[in-house]
Amino acid sequence: MRTAHLLYATATTALLLAASAAPAAADTASPSPSGSAETVTRAGTSFLTATTVQPGQQVQLSASTGDYLYWSFASAAGQTDSVAVTVTLPPTANRHGAATWTVDVFDGLRRRQACTAGAQTATAEAEAESVSLDCTLRQVRSWAEPWSGDPLPGTYYVRLSVTDLPETDLGLPIQAEMRIASKGGDADPEGGDLKAPLVPAVNAGATLAPGDAVPSPGPSSSVSAAGAGSDDDGKGGWFSGLTSRWFWTAGGGVLAALLGVAGYSLTRHRHGWFSARP
Repeated sequence: MRTAHLLYATATTALLLAASAAPAAADTASPSPSGSAETVTRAGTSFLTATTVQPGQQVQLSASTGDYLYWSFASAAGQTDSVAVTVTLPPTANRHGAATWTVDVFDGLRRRQACTAGAQTATAEAEAESVSLDCTLRQVRSWAEPWSGDPLPGTYYVRLSVTDLPETDLGLPIQAEMRIASKGGDADPEGGDLKAPLVPAVNAGATLAPGDAVPSPGPSSSVSAAGAGSDDDGKGGWFSGLTSRWFWTAGGGVLAALLGVAGYSLTRHRHGWFSARP
């Protein structure tokens, strides 16, 4: 009887240990690859059909020269995103000249965003095998003025296109690779201080100590002083401020008064002459 109880207790303990070990084994199992690790092999042809990618996700696909390739990604406040693109060109024997490639980034309102670093546009010579492009965007802000074009949180679009090439090269096959990197930062960067003036002073003046001699004026100062005349020192009396404008104004007033008197006299005499006729 005692042996049976011992066997029962041993079996129960083994079952409990197995049940507790199962979740632990599930927790320590290697995680399955996430969706962001999968390589994207397609691209959209417009803003509406842009393929969504995640930062760090590899993009690799085949396309034709002249196609517009669109991708979209999300960015939050404080992030600084960068886009790196490599285009493997067709064989040099099939090309007929240089080609210029460019990568553009737009925000959710389809406003083109400026790049702070990187070769956004590059020209591949006829003998080049590939061309590399990259663009580092400005840090995404948490708010901005309505009139500004500052980047705000939301969806961003990447467009890869060729802007200049021989017409006979359109349609040649290419290989495009792209990767988006995102770096976090302060979500509210407006609290910083400016370390140096944006525009330094030009021809700044100097403060003279008491007793220092005033430097002689330059040629420009001499011309201005000569143009001002000697009446600007306040010692010319009543007529120190008279200029040609005063004489023209006074002369015009006197002439207008004389013309008014003459017109009135002529009108009065003519009226009396008409009334005196029978």
